[in-house]
Amino acid sequence: MARKAWYRQLWVQVLAGMAIGILLGIFRPGVGARMQPLGDAFIKAIRMLIAPVIFCTVVHGVARMRDMARVGRVAIKALVYFEVLTTVALAIGLIAVNVLQPGKGMNVDLSHVDASTIQPYVAQTRNQTVTQFLMNIIPQTLVGAFAEGNVLQVLLIAVLCGFALARLGERGKPLVDLIDAASKVLFGVVGIVMWAAPIGAFGAIAFTVGRFGGGSLVSLGKLLGGFYLTCLIFVFGVLWPVSAWIGFSLPKLIRYIREELLIVFATTSSETVLPRMISRMEDLGCEESVVGLVIPTGYSFNLDGTCLYLATATVFLAQATNTPLGIAQQLGLLAVLLLTSKGAAGVAGAAFVVLAATLSTAGTIPVASVALILGIHRLMSEGLTPTNLIGNAVATIVVAKWEGALDETRLRRALDGANGAAVSATALSPSAWSDSLR
Repeated sequence: MARKAWYRQLWVQVLAGMAIGILLGIFRPGVGARMQPLGDAFIKAIRMLIAPVIFCTVVHGVARMRDMARVGRVAIKALVYFEVLTTVALAIGLIAVNVLQPGKGMNVDLSHVDASTIQPYVAQTRNQTVTQFLMNIIPQTLVGAFAEGNVLQVLLIAVLCGFALARLGERGKPLVDLIDAASKVLFGVVGIVMWAAPIGAFGAIAFTVGRFGGGSLVSLGKLLGGFYLTCLIFVFGVLWPVSAWIGFSLPKLIRYIREELLIVFATTSSETVLPRMISRMEDLGCEESVVGLVIPTGYSFNLDGTCLYLATATVFLAQATNTPLGIAQQLGLLAVLLLTSKGAAGVAGAAFVVLAATLSTAGTIPVASVALILGIHRLMSEGLTPTNLIGNAVATIVVAKWEGALDETRLRRALDGANGAAVSATALSPSAWSDSLR
């Protein structure tokens, strides 16, 4: 197969869109800020496909697995791994913000802070108990889960349907084949939508730079720099050793998913690449059933970057407002974050909403203080979303290896680039569609 010209590769086109967006945001900030609908439209186009893609992938994978005990085993292994890694992420975030102290000396007087700007976010917060969180996984109606796009609810329905089809045996085979065909159609639609990825990246980054760039970077540059450094410490100080332990190279994995990383960096939404990540992980040699369970679950339970953000931002606000926050209180805060961080999926501006919910639950730091970082939240999201994505990619390979569901020869070949892009990943490439139309 002939190698694609460099300018036709998606990551090059996305990078070009980002570069043009940054330049527009710098030199024409007003025009750049008006580009927001381009980014939002791309995100919406992908989000409308997430629920059916997850449903078809999981149902087909579980139905083919047939061993119901194995499904439960994969889920338990994934959840244990997620909980350990998110706890480590929270701990690293707390340590880093205490060492760097980006908020020290700011001495913010909240009486001079306009708290009205955060009211739309605070209105979305709610004190959520463990019971309420678990009950929310069960949808009100079968169709409601798809209408709302709740990933965990769709995942629950898909697993139940997969179980039922597996029990039907040969009688259920025609339906399993139909779902498999529907899955291929949906991934084809994703491939068409990805045509707009460079435009979406352009619009999103132009808006970010034009609306929040200059002044925010100057006033809160220490917080931003410290947070980005913390993300790098977690990726290369935690995920890299985990990858080496399992037996693959993290830098090679990052290179392999570079297109997806650029897209989530520009759009600040990891949901924009969820369907692509399912395909990419299967191309790496992870079994379909494992990928279908781990990737969607990870989008709610394995948000490493979001945990780093919540820990960093919370202690920063305490420092900036001179709110006493001792070690015991920070450990209590960590316990609260372990719960609230699990609700940071499927909500617009999720991390910021969850931050407000965390402060409201803890009752130690004034909720109004979150207005201090509203201006740079999107810039911080450009660090947390790629971290979330890398964390979920590593988690999928780890769980697949533990479960004996990983083709390691295929993994090494794909990461080394020996076979180029695999078939399903190629099908998601815009250039593949342009070739087929000629």
